[in-house]
Amino acid sequence: MRVAVLGATGRTGRPLVAELLRRGHEVSVLARDPAGLGDLTGRVRVVTGSSRDAAALAGLVAGADAVVSALGPGRGDTTLHRDTAAALVPVMQQAGVPRFVGVSGAGIDVPGDRKSPSARVISFLIQRLGGAAVADKPAEYAVWAASDRDWTLVRPPRLKDGPGTGTVEHHASTSARATWLDRADLAAFLVDCLEQHLYPRQAPLVAAGRP
Repeated sequence: MRVAVLGATGRTGRPLVAELLRRGHEVSVLARDPAGLGDLTGRVRVVTGSSRDAAALAGLVAGADAVVSALGPGRGDTTLHRDTAAALVPVMQQAGVPRFVGVSGAGIDVPGDRKSPSARVISFLIQRLGGAAVADKPAEYAVWAASDRDWTLVRPPRLKDGPGTGTVEHHASTSARATWLDRADLAAFLVDCLEQHLYPRQAPLVAAGRP
């Protein structure tokens, strides 16, 4: 599969690109600074630019079968995800790219949620105390929900940089038991969503599973 990746130089993006390559996919990435790809540089097609730039996005998704995003906001950037979604949807429509898989957050609520009492408390605190950046994720969700694309927004809890457990607990609308997830496992689950067409037009809740 030909996969276009956003956020490839980030802490989740690098293991995501590595996992896509390991599974034999052809990968294109958008990066403001390609040097951040490290030893992955020679193994992917690189488009230099911003995820808010429609021209750069068009160059990225040309010929792609799907887009996978591991974007994370920079410090002080409170609208990155909604801006990217608003720019990306029409670009994908124009290019005929149907599938998008991205990373959201467990703190946002979506219609149909049946979170546990403790998860509801955590979500409430995140939404009340998280500042302006917290509103970016629900705004991103609204853009995708209003679109005609085949999207999945994965909602992980606190992310860690461990090697991964090899398992991910995931549910369409109910809370997973753990309160953390290794980035390596999140990367693998994003690729699973792509390859197995998991959770179309849904925002699954995920966390570390039991090995």
